[in-house]
Amino acid sequence: MKKNIFIRNAGIFLLFGAPSIFAFAAVVLIPFLVGLYLTFTNWDVRTTSSSFIGLTNYAKVFHDNVFLTQLWFTVKYALCTVLISNIVAFFIALALTRGVKGEKWLRTGFFTPNLIGGIVLGYLWQTLFSQVLPYLGNKYGWALFQSSWLTDTDTAFWALVIATAWQLVGYLMLIYIAGFSGVPNDVLEAASMDGANNATILRRIILPLSIPAIVISIFISISRSFLAYDINLALTKGGPFHSTEMASYHIVQKAFLSNQFGTGQAEAVVLFAVIALLALTQSYLLKKLEVES
Repeated sequence: MKKNIFIRNAGIFLLFGAPSIFAFAAVVLIPFLVGLYLTFTNWDVRTTSSSFIGLTNYAKVFHDNVFLTQLWFTVKYALCTVLISNIVAFFIALALTRGVKGEKWLRTGFFTPNLIGGIVLGYLWQTLFSQVLPYLGNKYGWALFQSSWLTDTDTAFWALVIATAWQLVGYLMLIYIAGFSGVPNDVLEAASMDGANNATILRRIILPLSIPAIVISIFISISRSFLAYDINLALTKGGPFHSTEMASYHIVQKAFLSNQFGTGQAEAVVLFAVIALLALTQSYLLKKLEVES
């Protein structure tokens, strides 16, 4: 009897779970393990020859000042992007859950940029920063936009941040809206009747009850910001003077253009470790805050 139940359960599991497990293994697990193995070799794609070299590739990573500089640039870029996109998305979601007229259309409009691919998005913003805004700046005397933002090292950084945040806001907005829907209306009404103003309600009720949505949104924005490649390629191509090359851009250049797959893959593993450390740390801290509140 127990054997028949086990066989039946195993059959049901294979029927529904096997396709997902196979897809996960083929797309994520096996490539990750193969890539991890490559970090310990000097594999050459042209000759398909390789030999085990131990931790040599990792030593090269931590002695590569260019990669370390670009990793630090990526950290600053991700920090600014995460802060801007989450703050803007939070307040847009807050406004669109207060019965604003036409809020469904507004939600659709804010979400639309997330549907645009990174390459297309990059070229759109490149046209905006290099042609449209300089034209308007010179026509109306706006000093901030009289020259292309993509030709200056400082403004090119902010161009990347703005373009990425603009794409992320709509997706994060939906997560925050879902989080706000879990805040009981009777609690908000009771607080309002007790004389609490909007700022107090936001700080003492909405924020603590929205911690799960905040954790998810920050996690997603961290991972997407650190792994940004297509928008970096289309918008700035790492310029001017390689000042906006992010870590993922450098990794692709190292592996596929310089044919240093072992070193490039080692850099990818280091980048993965940084992302995982930051994401898990913020998740732990915010979850702890949720429990305490």
